[in-house]
Amino acid sequence: MTTNPTSPEERTREPQYQRHLVLRDQIGLARFGVMINEAWHQDPRRVLFVLARHKFVARMLAGKANVLEIGCADAFGTRLVQQEVGAVTAVDFDPVFIADAEARADAHWPLTLRVHDLLQGPVPGTFDAAYALDVLEHINPADEDKFLTHAIAALSQQGVLILGMPSLESQAYASPQSREGHVNCKSGPQFRALMQRHFHNVFLFSMNDEVVHTGFQAMAHYLIAVCCGKRNA
Repeated sequence: MTTNPTSPEERTREPQYQRHLVLRDQIGLARFGVMINEAWHQDPRRVLFVLARHKFVARMLAGKANVLEIGCADAFGTRLVQQEVGAVTAVDFDPVFIADAEARADAHWPLTLRVHDLLQGPVPGTFDAAYALDVLEHINPADEDKFLTHAIAALSQQGVLILGMPSLESQAYASPQSREGHVNCKSGPQFRALMQRHFHNVFLFSMNDEVVHTGFQAMAHYLIAVCCGKRNA
């Protein structure tokens, strides 16, 4: 794969990097999604945190054939999960974000995108895994069981559900913009108790910055629950 640059400035000093210019000229430069773009401008570290959460999900769900992402927003991190699984269907209740994700669609990374409000009903189809990152904290506590019931309804009998959310303790340090939409943050024990109402097995992880661990939950900024053995199976 080579190019015929018109000036010396268009030839990289080390030839192995010339392919970067080839890709630029063939398909253009990738761009951020509308949500992650704001993070890149206001708090670049958050981009790393978002991608780290998706990487964790990707490794946990590696080898799954058909995966559902609930509340995908601009679906910027979804590609990390696509790298490890057979297919991903990504849904969000906001058509603005789905339209943005569709505008950045890449034929090399085929992704099914749908506008869907999970509070209105399950996503059509059957999936062997599902995940929702930074979604549950936006769901009114009165609706959380309905949200989870509809999420679980799309899972196969042996399906896995992964949920991630900011901890209740983290909210003292959250920005005003972040807190405005967070109506349902939980402590570790509260989060575990909720998920145990719907699953026989709940594995709860802590997260600080981009590091996922099993440390003291009250000092975690973020919580991730990996759940299997649904009780309504």
